[in-house]
Amino acid sequence: MGGVTVRDVDAQTFINAYADFLKRQGKLQIPGWVDTVKTSHSNELPPQSPDWFYVRAAAVARHVYLRKSVGVGRLRKVHGSTKNRGSKPMHHVDASGSVDRKVLQALEKLGIVEKIEEDEDTTGKGGRRITQSGARDLDRIAQTAVEGDDEDDE
Repeated sequence: MGGVTVRDVDAQTFINAYADFLKRQGKLQIPGWVDTVKTSHSNELPPQSPDWFYVRAAAVARHVYLRKSVGVGRLRKVHGSTKNRGSKPMHHVDASGSVDRKVLQALEKLGIVEKIEEDEDTTGKGGRRITQSGARDLDRIAQTAVEGDDEDDE
């Protein structure tokens, strides 16, 4: 199958495949606090999976790939959730900005995303976008994810 892009692959399938790739590659810079930090104010505990940082990095890379530009504030809103406030009504709470910022910085060091200068962006807000080599890598992983999914079906 030729010409498969990230848009053609199921989100969960691609994110798991790309997280496995990042872990195997071993180049993603992981902060020391990943085993103790909560990912949002709405959570009571830190993530239970030891590989959650790779999964978050894969999800962020896919999110940036699908859009023109993405900033930390937008990622905080996307990864946020509702907070259980007891007898009071639930409200949406944004995720931790530090986690999303560190993920973007780690992807930037790998050359997957790049910063947008404020004068380049039409909205004037800056943010990050996917690089050409990053898009090529993500499409390659999407291709292998589709091939692996086809083999599982047979």
